[in-house]
Amino acid sequence: MTSIPLTSTVAPLLNQVKLKPNDYKSEVKPIWCPGCGDFGVLAAFYRALSDLGVSPEKAVIASGIGCSGRFPAFVESYGFHGVHGRALPLATGIKMANPDLMVAAIGGDGDAFSIGAGHLPHAARRNIDLTYIVMDNEIYGLTKGQASPTSPVGLSPKGAPYGEIKAAKSTPYGNSDAPINPIVMALAYGATYIARGFSSKPREMVELIKRGLTHKGFAFIQIYSPCVTFFDTYDHFKEKTAPLPADHNSRDKIAAFKMALDEEHLYLGEFYTEDRPSMAENARAIRERAGSNFSMDSLIERYKG
Repeated sequence: MTSIPLTSTVAPLLNQVKLKPNDYKSEVKPIWCPGCGDFGVLAAFYRALSDLGVSPEKAVIASGIGCSGRFPAFVESYGFHGVHGRALPLATGIKMANPDLMVAAIGGDGDAFSIGAGHLPHAARRNIDLTYIVMDNEIYGLTKGQASPTSPVGLSPKGAPYGEIKAAKSTPYGNSDAPINPIVMALAYGATYIARGFSSKPREMVELIKRGLTHKGFAFIQIYSPCVTFFDTYDHFKEKTAPLPADHNSRDKIAAFKMALDEEHLYLGEFYTEDRPSMAENARAIRERAGSNFSMDSLIERYKG
């Protein structure tokens, strides 16, 4: 991976404490199914916070609904478990209200790419300085296995298309909807840090999360996180995933699109990075242009009948 200067608003929060990964565990015990891929993501998140030395009272995690929505409760930090698909608006409000916090949003494929999909392009284009981690299991796990926006075509209770895996009673004759490609979406929307991990690759996942948390601007990380109860895709992802080629240039957006569209491999790693002013920087510049003469009270007075 190429080196990126730590110029985000979280840079002053780094190396402030020396805590072990287990110190970031809250008193709330995870209630995910044994073997769920989300455990690996949570462990990687603990490790990332520990490596970065972030104080728990300076970290905030926002989530929506689904198995991913439980994530904030399991971390010794501040958290906000919101309504379905609203992780990004929550995280945006938190970050803009207090830019001196490290803010992460956590979602699943249903929460992020279905009801919450309308928020992703705007968070990306505004380059809000936060990290969005989407744990993608290609199924609605919490509600017992319906096809999600990333489910493959053909998904049915009879098996196909991933061998003998059985799932999705909601599509008894096979899912006919083409899955979306989250990496391509993030590239098209203008996210300035885009990566993909796999919950069976903990070391690589920790590095991606650390890079996302320290990136200036909007960081999007898709993580394959299999649902062992309703769509156990561990073997499928172990077979299909591969690290991005060593010569991949993460500053080349066209190359990133090609890697994301590859149908032979599901590449893991850092697809794209870009340096661009963050939403907080743009807001600060607007305030400076407005000058000291600006007053909210006087603005309201102008519109009083």
